[in-house]
Amino acid sequence: MLNELLSDHGALALALALGGMLAAGFAKGVVGFALPMIAISTIGSVLPAPLAVAAIIGPAVITNIWQTFRQGLGAAWESLRRFWLLNLVMFGAIGVTAQLVTVLSEAALFAILGIGVCGFALIQLLGLRMPRPSPRRLKIVEACVAMVAGFFGGLSGVWGPPILMYFMALELPKVEMVRAQGVSFLLGSMILVAAHLRSGLLLGEGGQLSALMVLPAMAGMALGLMVQDRLDQARFRKATLIVLVIAGANLLRRALTV
Repeated sequence: MLNELLSDHGALALALALGGMLAAGFAKGVVGFALPMIAISTIGSVLPAPLAVAAIIGPAVITNIWQTFRQGLGAAWESLRRFWLLNLVMFGAIGVTAQLVTVLSEAALFAILGIGVCGFALIQLLGLRMPRPSPRRLKIVEACVAMVAGFFGGLSGVWGPPILMYFMALELPKVEMVRAQGVSFLLGSMILVAAHLRSGLLLGEGGQLSALMVLPAMAGMALGLMVQDRLDQARFRKATLIVLVIAGANLLRRALTV
C-alpha cells in the first residue's frame, strides 16, 4: 500500500498529506470541528482532488464515532431524534452529489473545494450568524441547511459549516452542540463511505490512502483533547479559520492552473 502511494506521488507529497491530517485531527480535538476543511485544504494542495476527497473519509468516520459517543449512546440517540430531518435530508443529498466526484474535471473539483473552504471559513471569521428561525419555519430552514451541507459534503467531504451555523442560530448549549455535530458528521461520513464505494473512489489507491490517514487523524485528535483546556479556544479557532482562508485560496489557484 505505502510503496504504491510513494511511487505514484512521491515521499514529500505523502509526508505533507500525513502532516496535514495530523493537524486536522488536532484542530478537531481542540474545537470539535474543522478536520475535513483542514485536511481537504492541505492534502488537496499536494495530491489530486479526488484523492484528497478520498483521504478524509476514513478519518472522518473514526473521529466522528469518537466525538458522537463521548457522552454515551443515550445522549447520541437524543440528538439524532431531535434533528432527524436535518440528518435525513443531508444523508440523501450527500449520497446523490458524491457520484459527481468521479465525473467532474479536476479543475471543477478544486474550484468547488476552494469556494467551500474559503467561503465557510470567511463567514465564521467575520462572525456572521444565521438569524434564529421562527418555530413556524424551523423545519423548512433545517431542510435547506441540510441540502446545502449535503451538496458540499458529497463533492468535497466538507458539510460541517452550514450545520454548525444552524446549531449556533438555535443557541444550543456547547456540550449538546458538539454532540449533535458529531451525530451529523458521523452519519454524513457513513453515507460518504457507501457512496464512494459505489463511485469507485474508495477502491484501489483512494481506499489505501484513506486507511493510511486514520492513524495521524486519531493521534492528532488525542493530542488536541489533551491540550483542549490549556489553549485559548477563541484565539486558536480564529487562527485556524485564517489558515483555512489562505488554504482555500490556494485550492482556487490550483483550479485555475490545472
